[in-house]
Amino acid sequence: MEDPRVFFAAERTLLAWQRTGMMLMAFGFVVERAGLLLKVLGQSDPVHEFTLFWLGVLFMLLGVLTVAIAVFQFSQLLPSFSALERPAGYRVGISLGLNLLVALAGLMMLSVLIFLRF
Repeated sequence: MEDPRVFFAAERTLLAWQRTGMMLMAFGFVVERAGLLLKVLGQSDPVHEFTLFWLGVLFMLLGVLTVAIAVFQFSQLLPSFSALERPAGYRVGISLGLNLLVALAGLMMLSVLIFLRF
């Protein structure tokens, strides 16, 4: 096939996985902060705080892994596209780089939360 729409469909899939990963990271952050909110309201015990913290960390880690795996899969797919399937002058590295930055930002957020906890 020499149709650039196939390449753009693959890139849209990469971006869809990026959105999914970002949503998982955001959800994990909200879950983790819910434990803090319950503590401030005085309606929490150590078991709930512990559970919500690690559940939030798990969701955030899952989001980071989702973005990282999407980058890996897309980079593995790139060599299969011919020069005719890629638009001339189109920079593929930008989308891969931005996705890696999103994964790195998620890891940084995760490490800060863990550092502040302990």
